[in-house]
Amino acid sequence: MSVEPINVLVLCTGNSCRSIMAEALINHMGEGRYRAWSAGSHPAGYVHPGSVSTLKRHGFDPGQPYSKSWDDMILQPFDLVITVCDQAAEEACPIFSGQPRTLHWSIPDPARVKGTEEESNAAFDQTFFLLKARIEGLIS
Repeated sequence: MSVEPINVLVLCTGNSCRSIMAEALINHMGEGRYRAWSAGSHPAGYVHPGSVSTLKRHGFDPGQPYSKSWDDMILQPFDLVITVCDQAAEEACPIFSGQPRTLHWSIPDPARVKGTEEESNAAFDQTFFLLKARIEGLIS
């Protein structure tokens, strides 16, 4: 008997860091039981290179992520919508089909950390481990 995967949409403002990382982590860690997409309320138009390099550094395939609008996802049914930044959590989300359950995970934006490369990497690592722990809790 085959079971349909749980479809998850991860939302953020720019869809360049946290939501991109969460999408890759859910798709990898969900082992086919979860299928994730990400989008932003105001897409940055680029994926922060720190997101991709952090995923790779920890052995996760980032896939071919790109920054996209949540408007592109409105017609797709989701079981769960997760917001990962405070700004997106406070915005009025579009109505996604499927009447998805919602969760909010407040995760600091690693792109806001200014400093050395080591400090930036540490911020991205912190975000990675916060997201990974949340996702482990979600899928367990």
